[in-house]
Amino acid sequence: MKNTNLARIAIKDILMIAIGTGFYGWALININIPNRLAEGGISGITLILRALFHWNPAYTNLILNIPLLILGYRVLGRRSLIYTIWGISSLSIWLYVWQMIPMPPALHQDMLIAGLLAGLIAGIGLGIVFRFGGTSGGTDVVARIMEQKFGIQIGRTMFALDAVVLLLSLVYIDIVHMMYTLIASFVFAQVVGLTQQGAYAARSFMIFTDYPEEISHAIMDELERGTSLLKSEGGYSHREQRVVYAVVDPSEVNTVQHIIEEIDPKAFVSIFATQEQLGEGFSYLRPKKKFILF
Repeated sequence: MKNTNLARIAIKDILMIAIGTGFYGWALININIPNRLAEGGISGITLILRALFHWNPAYTNLILNIPLLILGYRVLGRRSLIYTIWGISSLSIWLYVWQMIPMPPALHQDMLIAGLLAGLIAGIGLGIVFRFGGTSGGTDVVARIMEQKFGIQIGRTMFALDAVVLLLSLVYIDIVHMMYTLIASFVFAQVVGLTQQGAYAARSFMIFTDYPEEISHAIMDELERGTSLLKSEGGYSHREQRVVYAVVDPSEVNTVQHIIEEIDPKAFVSIFATQEQLGEGFSYLRPKKKFILF
């Protein structure tokens, strides 16, 4: 039974990666290319080659990624390698399909709308791919190699590579189109983060108080949220005390603050964002279950 569940999860991942690359490929073919918007990474290089030599992005995406996969197969691991190969392959298939069935939206030459829409749709697409453990290959593979071999952070490598590709894109687009490309890139980065991690960030409370039991029970009674009492020791006084830890909905933050003020106005409180919360008694993953039915 356990192996069957793992198989179902893998099938869902494969399907969602295909859907995500479909969105991303649609944006490249139907928005970036008609509106002369550049792109970072391997996708950006395919657009450069298309503009200069009329090479089909569906083929160049595969050709450019093959040597990167050969170099990085030891870095990726078995599961990541399979998902990366599938992400690259499905993106190339979608790039071919969308060229055969073009569906460019009527934007009436409004470059701002084009930039925003390109970032939105491509961001949703790659966000889905990343959320389900896949990649579209390219700079992600290079970044992982650089991290393992030279200790350079993945984010820095990807930023540098994307910047280089965008600069090279000036061979076929002008500064005006580059500015709209940067707008698209900014929207893309924000949407990828929301899609990948979810927009349901909770709020975590660390409450240092002389009345941990009272505050803990008040939160559980009024909000029906679970709490934990953690043991701590003061750095200066070395006095042992218990810290109340609780995770609540953002809309419940004010309620928790009022509870603390009523019970212990002198309490030291730290509030921070919790991107994802798993486990019984918390509902932040319910929207994710509705994303697709299985």
